Amino acid sequence: MRNLEENFKLAKKHDRKGQKALYDLLSAKMLAIANSYVNNLHDAEDILMNSFFTCFSKIDECREWKSFPFWLRKIVVNNSISFIRKNKNILYSDVEVSELESTDDYWEDETEEIDMEEIFSKMPDGYRLIFNLYVFEDKKHHEIAEILNISEGTSKSQLSKSKKWLTGFLKQKKDEKQYAE
Repeated sequence: MRNLEENFKLAKKHDRKGQKALYDLLSAKMLAIANSYVNNLHDAEDILMNSFFTCFSKIDECREWKSFPFWLRKIVVNNSISFIRKNKNILYSDVEVSELESTDDYWEDETEEIDMEEIFSKMPDGYRLIFNLYVFEDKKHHEIAEILNISEGTSKSQLSKSKKWLTGFLKQKKDEKQYAE
C-alpha cells in the first residue's frame, strides 16, 4: 500500500510518473469493472481511459490515498452507466416480483468454479446492469431506480429475473459438466 500512498501524493501534484504508476496499479481491475457493465472490451477500454482522465483532472477532490481506489471505482461505474445510457437502448419490463418464482435456495449449492466473465458476457444487458448495481455496488432499489430513471418495481423485477437467469445458466453449466464426465 505504500506504493499507492506515494503515487497518490505524486499524482495530486500532477506528476506524470505518479499518475502512470496509479494507472498501472489499478487499470486491470477497473477495466474488469467497466467490462462487467458494458460487455465489450473496446468500449470498456474507452470508459477506462475517460475515467482515468476524469480522475486525474479532479484528483484534488479525493482527500485520502486510502479512499482513492474506491473513488476511482465510483468514477468507472458512473462512466459505464453514462455510456450505457448514451449508446444502448435497454428495455425493462415491469413485472411484480411476487409473480416470479424464488430461486434463492439454488444459490447456496452453486459456488464452485464460477466464470464471472462468461456469465457477464452472456447475461442480458438490463439484467447485468441491475445485478451489478445491486450486488457489487450495494445500491438499494430506490437508488437504482433514480440512477437509471426507472421505477423501483422495475429494478426489483429485473434483479429477480437476473437471479432466475443466473440460476438457469449455472444449472445448464452444471448439467453440461456432468454430461461431459
